[in-house]
Amino acid sequence: MIIEETVNQKNAGNRGTWASKTEYILVVAGYVVGLGNVWRFPYLCYKNGGGAFLVPYGLLVVFSGIPLFLLETSIGQYTQEGFVTCWKNLCPLAIGIGCGHLVMKFYDFSYILIEAWALFYLVFSFKSQLPWATCNNTWNTDKCIGLQIVESPSTNLTANYTMLKNTTSAAVEFWERRMLGMSGGIEELGSVRWELALCLLVAWIFCYFSIWKGVRSSGKVAYFTATFPYVIILILLIRGLTLPGAWDGIYYYLYPDLNRLADLQVWIEAGSQIFFSYSLTAGTLIVLSSYNNYNNNCVKDCFFLCLLNSGTSFVAGFVVFSVLGFMAQKQGVTVETVVQSGPGLAFIAYPQATASMPLPQFWSVCFFLMLVLLTIDSHFVVVEGFVTAVSDLFPKWLHAPVKHEIFVLVVCGSSFLIHLLLVTEGGIYFFQLSDFYGSTRVCQNFIAICECAAVAWVFGADRVLNIIADMTGQRPAIFFKVCWKYIIPLLSLISFILYLVDYKRLTINDYVYPDWAFAVGCTMTLSSVLMVPLWAVGMMCLTPGTFRQRLSVLCCPAEDPAWLRRRTREDGQTVELASLN
Repeated sequence: MIIEETVNQKNAGNRGTWASKTEYILVVAGYVVGLGNVWRFPYLCYKNGGGAFLVPYGLLVVFSGIPLFLLETSIGQYTQEGFVTCWKNLCPLAIGIGCGHLVMKFYDFSYILIEAWALFYLVFSFKSQLPWATCNNTWNTDKCIGLQIVESPSTNLTANYTMLKNTTSAAVEFWERRMLGMSGGIEELGSVRWELALCLLVAWIFCYFSIWKGVRSSGKVAYFTATFPYVIILILLIRGLTLPGAWDGIYYYLYPDLNRLADLQVWIEAGSQIFFSYSLTAGTLIVLSSYNNYNNNCVKDCFFLCLLNSGTSFVAGFVVFSVLGFMAQKQGVTVETVVQSGPGLAFIAYPQATASMPLPQFWSVCFFLMLVLLTIDSHFVVVEGFVTAVSDLFPKWLHAPVKHEIFVLVVCGSSFLIHLLLVTEGGIYFFQLSDFYGSTRVCQNFIAICECAAVAWVFGADRVLNIIADMTGQRPAIFFKVCWKYIIPLLSLISFILYLVDYKRLTINDYVYPDWAFAVGCTMTLSSVLMVPLWAVGMMCLTPGTFRQRLSVLCCPAEDPAWLRRRTREDGQTVELASLN
């Protein structure tokens, strides 16, 4: 077993390691498997040719998803550092990549709002009459139609569609008027929705106690939060497949429209989904793997976690579309008229469907409990990644147990106060702005190009393969080197360019964001992207020597610690650093 003496001393110095391999797998699985698997993958599959979408998705998993997942997890395991400081041991000139991750993490904190929404719905799911099933509530308007009308369709599909288009369902009015209290736009901030604020507070308190002790506490929490959602998914799958009309929905989900394979946009969206669901270029995979022992088999973990993620997405498609087929039959319309992406599917379509089933409270509780657990996993790991990255920048101050707990409290407390903005009547507009611009495809593809350039070209792809061989005892195939050096950068560059060419302004329903909001959004995107070149230029200016000397210094690892010079095996033999080059 490969063990580094100084790394063990370092970990004993309070940075910490996973208590077991199981905890690492559960935390990473809980992080990468989230809401995107439940609604985003099925929606994209339906939108882009049904079963035909699986072709580009499967190919891009092989040529982009798995290789990049392995690259990031092996970086963390090798350097034993967070996503900022790890670059000192790889390519100091690329530290801006880690700083870009740090900025994106701040925007990603806003996803805790989805957990607050799910908690809100979960509480109301215990009522004797689900409030999104009827129109006899104080917040309903004259345009509201309840389930008794929706479930009595005529035989004329056009008439049914027209009726639904010109009215508002009880589920929509509960979402917009009861929970969100949506204002007319981002300019109308309005008052804080105190019930949502309370849900937000509960979410942040749970986040704090999940990570306050570092990976030791987050690993224990994952035993429940990462596994129980699969129990609920299985229950919902069995129930969904037994609903009338379910197989119509599954047909829409899987029917292959092979003509869509010629559409480049389908391939771009498949790649975007892989980056999104695998949580690539976010830095968190580097952080989580940095708590592994040096000799952990990161290659085996990579294949298992990627298979689990994609398999969950595929199964979730059956859960979602079986219910949508049931809804379509109930309303007398086709499936495409009830499918919505994002919050529309999770918080409007599915609640409306559960309200139509026998024992509606039970199915509603199951669904929203699943959403709560999925978002808890994803969010506390994001915060843990941010905390680890900052702590590794100031190890003397923040690695001590008491100081670490105080720092986590400061992060969670200040974030709660900032996010009170998101639970105002205009909060949904700010959330969508952060979601659309904070971690866009521009950021993902740009960071992917920079990561591959720094690691595969500057640090050396062959060197990475040798390091992985030293850690795992088996050298990965040359295929990964080709992907890191050529395929991933090329695909990311194409996607980056096409995104800019096909860019559309952000809208919600018929509301178009004002110019100042567009400027704020662009600033959010640039705040992470520009970190890479600005830090590189700044370091080149501050490093002494000629241009060539400065470039040479900054393209080599800044540190040569003992654990890089000497590694001890079980049999007492040592491996020198030269053997890794």
